[in-house]
Amino acid sequence: MEKVTETWVTAPERPVSMTNRGACLVHIYPTGQGMGARYTLGDAPVVIGRGSDCEVRINDHSVSRRHARIQPGADGYYAIDLQSTNGTYVNDTPASMCRLKDGDYLRIGNCIYRFLTGGNVEAEYHEEIYRLTIIDALTDIHNKRYFLEFLDRELARSSRYDRPLSLVMIDIDRFKAINEELGHLGGDFTLRELAGRVKGTVRKEELLARYGGEEFAILLPETTKEGAECLAGRVLAVVNEQPFKYEERSYTVTVSAGVSTTCGEKEITPVELIRRADERLYQAKHDGRNRVAS
Repeated sequence: MEKVTETWVTAPERPVSMTNRGACLVHIYPTGQGMGARYTLGDAPVVIGRGSDCEVRINDHSVSRRHARIQPGADGYYAIDLQSTNGTYVNDTPASMCRLKDGDYLRIGNCIYRFLTGGNVEAEYHEEIYRLTIIDALTDIHNKRYFLEFLDRELARSSRYDRPLSLVMIDIDRFKAINEELGHLGGDFTLRELAGRVKGTVRKEELLARYGGEEFAILLPETTKEGAECLAGRVLAVVNEQPFKYEERSYTVTVSAGVSTTCGEKEITPVELIRRADERLYQAKHDGRNRVAS
């Protein structure tokens, strides 16, 4: 039976003013029909949850009936957890009561919101909507759409100047088992943590993207097959370096990687380069996982 008792935690008393007018929450994850929805915050508390009486209603079983409250205070807005089952997080840190800052990420169960406030919320909102078209909100790396556009440009450049271009496709080994053991919130944590670790191995002229589900892509301009293999090896090492830890539970994560390279082929398409890398990736899985095939 879900515990629904609400403990009312009071934020610093709010004077009669319009200081906070214009602040809002923007729904950025999961993707789909609700993505980009804006919830304006004013001088009244806003309750977020599954219940029909909530100001922000989320139809997701990872969310409690009355999950969290956004409470106006003298110095801004506070996120207050209402004894939810899965907790309330601000920037991935558990928050029983936390003052929100402009740009903070608020996670309610499986859903993520961006808190916006300041001088020009309207401009920030439109900038956030554009960002959602190119960034994967869960992992904060580029999404498949942006990756395909980048790949198309780089392939054209490789062909025109006879320059090498490599692609590394990465997939988490036995991700379904991780989801079953830790739940979907644990699976989401695994994706975020892995993306954060791999991001440190990628240079600014290269591109790391979430290709879909538990599969990631790294595009490496001006990089030969040997260079791509070396990068893929570093990715495996940084993932294996230390166990992942979710809610005090430690567990091991491994990945498999497939590498494909072109040195300026004239007729190669993005689909073909991806297909070659995926074939190598499946070969790495077949050969025992936690390895690179090229």
